[in-house]
Amino acid sequence: MANELPFEKPLIELRAKIEEIRKFGIEKEIDIAEEINRLEQRYADLEVEIYSNLSASQKMQIARHPMRPTTLDYIQHIFEDFIELHGDRSYGDDLAIVGGIAKLNGIPVTIVGHQKGKDTKDNIARNFGMPHPEGFRKGLRIMNQANKFKRPIITFIDTPGAYPGGAAEERGQAEAIAKNLLEMAGFRVPIICIVIGEGGSGGALALGVGNRVLMLENAIYSVSSPEAAASILYKDASKSLLAAESMKITANYIQDFGVADDIIPEPKGGAHQNVKEQAENIKDTILRHLEQLNGLDEFEIKEDRYKKFRGIGSFTTLENVF
Repeated sequence: MANELPFEKPLIELRAKIEEIRKFGIEKEIDIAEEINRLEQRYADLEVEIYSNLSASQKMQIARHPMRPTTLDYIQHIFEDFIELHGDRSYGDDLAIVGGIAKLNGIPVTIVGHQKGKDTKDNIARNFGMPHPEGFRKGLRIMNQANKFKRPIITFIDTPGAYPGGAAEERGQAEAIAKNLLEMAGFRVPIICIVIGEGGSGGALALGVGNRVLMLENAIYSVSSPEAAASILYKDASKSLLAAESMKITANYIQDFGVADDIIPEPKGGAHQNVKEQAENIKDTILRHLEQLNGLDEFEIKEDRYKKFRGIGSFTTLENVF
């Protein structure tokens, strides 16, 4: 099997053994149905055992899987009549962010999301999903249009982070991210943000100021990449798996911290195993949260978003502890 992950090796080996025995039975015309059933049950049990106890580093590997569905994949399966919009009207068109208008069950919506490539050539063109300032400005331009015409905004987050190169800094990377945060906070329409893969640092947050922040089961969300954290904490970027375990970057922790509002389940093995099923799960969750937000007026939508982010990291002071 191509693109298998290291912890999936026992499953790959057992599946190969099952196929080998099945082929042997056909060639020798031997009834081995009982043995095949026994191995299939063993495979199912092993699958549950592995995927029900994934560590943070293993979930990180799934979130970065080269076959993991991207924003454009989900747009194709979830929305109708998508029209992509290009350019920031200032510098250029950054392919690391895609966006446009579409319909969701007949409801006009605006979509903005990070876009990674499907192969080496595509990844280079899309800068491996790491936006330049013009990408964030393009996204903001599209979202401002949605705010003007009162369309709900759906964002898909999947980036290692904003591009840290010199050219990006010269064109105002930090300012572009900060402006997105400011503008999104004040929009008068519902915003639903979905972390579908990696949610890396400010590059993710620039599309992440929403009334609802949702995460796929195997997605990750962090203040910096585990590689960067390992370089700082352990002086060794190769210890990224160790850093991932200590950073609490998985969906269950992010929900406990109050950052994520809902976790969207994935098929066994990750979203890439069944894109259509994953898209249906996402669509159902979006519609459920949109229904809740559609009952609010413009002031209540802004207030709801404000309260969400003001509540993150809140704590209670204990007096007379000693």
